[in-house]
Amino acid sequence: MILDSRLAARWRYLSQLVEREILRLQATDRRLFDQPFTLERARQLAEDEDLAERVDAFVCRFSRLQDTVGDKLLPTYLAVHGEHTATFAQNLDRAEKLGLISDAQAWIDMRKLRNQMIYEYVEDAAILASALEAAHGFVPVLIATARRLLMNAR
Repeated sequence: MILDSRLAARWRYLSQLVEREILRLQATDRRLFDQPFTLERARQLAEDEDLAERVDAFVCRFSRLQDTVGDKLLPTYLAVHGEHTATFAQNLDRAEKLGLISDAQAWIDMRKLRNQMIYEYVEDAAILASALEAAHGFVPVLIATARRLLMNAR
């Protein structure tokens, strides 16, 4: 493990940040998906401010954790272990070869989903419900990967 003081400080910071982000995402995930996010629930968003805020919080926290793990924690992990870092997709491929993630393509799909939820305001309630349920399904993968990186670096 290669660890200069700057890289060690970055790792410590990211580790603490990821742990906080995991807890926040888990809390929001539990509150939003206490029942399936159906088409009917998606149609209620215009009238139900509490539900709309939970959706916004989930999308934000899901996206933030995914960005932190994929764009910051993974490249730092690779650097700490003397691996070459490159593009997002190349880092994912390397992580898959190292056994840190099970499926690089699933992470690319997760990124596309994140982009859809953040950058393309979803007006179709059916598409929104489907995207949210798909993101909810990725939460365990996202958290498990983050924890695997944190544990393997110790």
